[in-house]
Amino acid sequence: MNDQRLRLDLTALADEVTSVDLRDRTLRTSRRLGIQRAVATSAAALVLIAAAAGTAFAIRPDQSPPPLPADTPSVTASPSPTPTPTPTPSGSAGDTPGAPPSGGSSTNTPSVQFGKLFYGPAVNLPGENGNLRSWRPGEDPVRLMSLPHSAATLNANVSPDGRRVAWVGEGADDSDSLYIANVDGSNKQKMRSEVDPYCVTPAWSPDGRQLLFRENLPAGGSGRFGLLDTRSEKRTVRWWRTEPSACHAVWSADGKTIAMTEDAGVTLFGTDGTKKRAVPGFAVGRLTSNDIASLSSDGSRIALLVKKPNEDAGDIARELQANAVIDTRTGKQVSLSLGGRTLHQVYFQTDGSMVVRVKTSNGYAVLLVDEDGRKISETAEPATLKDMQILAVVD
Repeated sequence: MNDQRLRLDLTALADEVTSVDLRDRTLRTSRRLGIQRAVATSAAALVLIAAAAGTAFAIRPDQSPPPLPADTPSVTASPSPTPTPTPTPSGSAGDTPGAPPSGGSSTNTPSVQFGKLFYGPAVNLPGENGNLRSWRPGEDPVRLMSLPHSAATLNANVSPDGRRVAWVGEGADDSDSLYIANVDGSNKQKMRSEVDPYCVTPAWSPDGRQLLFRENLPAGGSGRFGLLDTRSEKRTVRWWRTEPSACHAVWSADGKTIAMTEDAGVTLFGTDGTKKRAVPGFAVGRLTSNDIASLSSDGSRIALLVKKPNEDAGDIARELQANAVIDTRTGKQVSLSLGGRTLHQVYFQTDGSMVVRVKTSNGYAVLLVDEDGRKISETAEPATLKDMQILAVVD
């Protein structure tokens, strides 16, 4: 075999090693891919140098390389490397409990001090189904019931005790029908027909018994708001006497206040539909909001998506993203200690603390923040949840 043929063969071998290594790791984070490319390029260069010198290298079968850091890909000089195993999602798939997800940021802060988080798809994919999931820090994510993507993304709501889900159907057989079921999909019940699936998504009362919804009246009618008693045999409804031009209701944990978006801002209502007051600071041409995510226990603070005058206000479909926490009495923004990271979602707990989801370089982290905006604890979110949004946090 001449030198030219040997160089060509070894070059092809180096290309094969690089191709297999990268193909088996396409789902890893960009940081790890960068390391792999650097290591694979170095390995190929060494092979070419060896070919030019006409030297053959061999590695003893029982020889093992020194240990590498956990984030460093395993690379060998064998023509057929064994790819690093990638965890396969299952009904309870997730990252190793207590460990940061792929690309997540580790932290020295204590373990998080809150309960279970419930997730749904973040992006609507018409014609497909999507699973809800739950996750408790220190455990693996758990796959829950499957729903049509539109319902799972745009109107599904988890009860405050984490046991039931309410949603509005959109299929040919269940269009605008209000359902409830256990979070595992069992005990599905149809509660009402002609229910608004977009503007006023079904909102659970703090005790998990009532659902605020809006009934769509026949063409030409204006509709009406009602509180459905999900525990009563007759499924009784207490109708509001007024119908505000409002969307996206959330309750305070004390059961006294319901917040909704109205007139490009936020208005607080009583549970009978009477208007309490508007949150100051919002007006057309100034700051606006069409989407709210969570209301504090006493209604004094709200987490919401605020838009500037030059930003697209969006449509009436629900968005659970929050980029601000506002004092509902003054309209002033509450400062949160997030270490310079982007605020993504916020949920209030009954004690006044907040569960805050922030964007990191390669995923998300979940923080517990006290009433004064100071971070108490933090944990990296499993990478399997990066394409989902938080629907609820259960204490």
